[in-house]
Amino acid sequence: MITRLICAECPNGCNLSLEWKDAVSVVVSDNQCSRGIGYAARILCREKDVHIEAKEKTAHFSQEAIAEILKSWNIPLSRVRYDIPIQGSPERSLFRVVIENADKELFVLEQIAIKNLDARRRIAKTLDLLSQKKISQLNPYLKNISQEHLTQHRATFWQVAPFVQGVALEREKYMLDSWRGKALAEFLIDLRQAGEIPFFNTKKVFSLKSYIHKLVRNIATYKGDVLSDVKDIVDLLEKDFLTQDERLPIVFCHGDYHPMNMIWGNDRIACVIDWEFSGYKNEIYDMANLIGCVGVENPQGLSAGLVMSFVRRMQEVRIISAAGWHYLVDCVLALRFAWLSEWLRRSDKEMTDLELDYMHLLIENREDLKKYWDVKGA
Repeated sequence: MITRLICAECPNGCNLSLEWKDAVSVVVSDNQCSRGIGYAARILCREKDVHIEAKEKTAHFSQEAIAEILKSWNIPLSRVRYDIPIQGSPERSLFRVVIENADKELFVLEQIAIKNLDARRRIAKTLDLLSQKKISQLNPYLKNISQEHLTQHRATFWQVAPFVQGVALEREKYMLDSWRGKALAEFLIDLRQAGEIPFFNTKKVFSLKSYIHKLVRNIATYKGDVLSDVKDIVDLLEKDFLTQDERLPIVFCHGDYHPMNMIWGNDRIACVIDWEFSGYKNEIYDMANLIGCVGVENPQGLSAGLVMSFVRRMQEVRIISAAGWHYLVDCVLALRFAWLSEWLRRSDKEMTDLELDYMHLLIENREDLKKYWDVKGA
């Protein structure tokens, strides 16, 4: 018997095919990524235990192939845990899944695109170095039997890390939690105090000015209907911030620092994930991205517990320059162009409109936000 299930894990909305072998065994296919298997497992296992299998042509790798890959780490495969969701963006790897060994320990196995191999090696070395510097909220990749972070299996490349179990964020309430803001600040303080990261070129610094100018040119060419909506935003940033951005102090940044890129414990950050955008950027880059991401979910969050405790703790340690504090609100606004670019790339009109509304809201409340965060007194 074959039934259907619409996957709700991501915007793809795959129409999954469920081929039942018997009352408790089902083969899942027609998924575009591994998340479809996990979604089917969670839905089907709500009322009874169901044995989930993935059709190899859509799930990419059989259990036998996964077992063979794991031999590079001396990890004996007990079972593939499609029923366990993995936090973080699935777009960072070609395929990923939780696996369980004979001792019931859990690991995340990821397939890495060839074009990303150098970047992934650099990230793995960075996480090792930061761990050696006693930054605890990290989950370094495991080295294989050859003491390498990446394993080649036939024409594919792989990484493995221990699976970190977290506590789900209450999306409507988390921005009220002052303890989260302090925890987020403490990690950035530790990252700043870790010093130079030798695997990144300190002269190759991300330029917000260049990024925004390039995006606006692309909007003019391919998304002309949006151009008028961003013109006043760009004009405001051009008057001051974009002329000064590259003069701000440069530090090593996570690059995509926001609450959804944390695995949270009950009262702490268990792990900071998704380091693909890490590198040298202006000193307020991570701060501004974090604040902007909280506010886009609920603008009231810009003056609520998480953001306010985060800002206060960063002020206390005095590691941000006066110029950095002066331009913090403008940097929050400028970084929203990266998110706008993502919605335009996906042709997601609803999120594009929401983002533009949010950017204009930031402009309208610019002076009030400076008062809330007391940036002059920092």
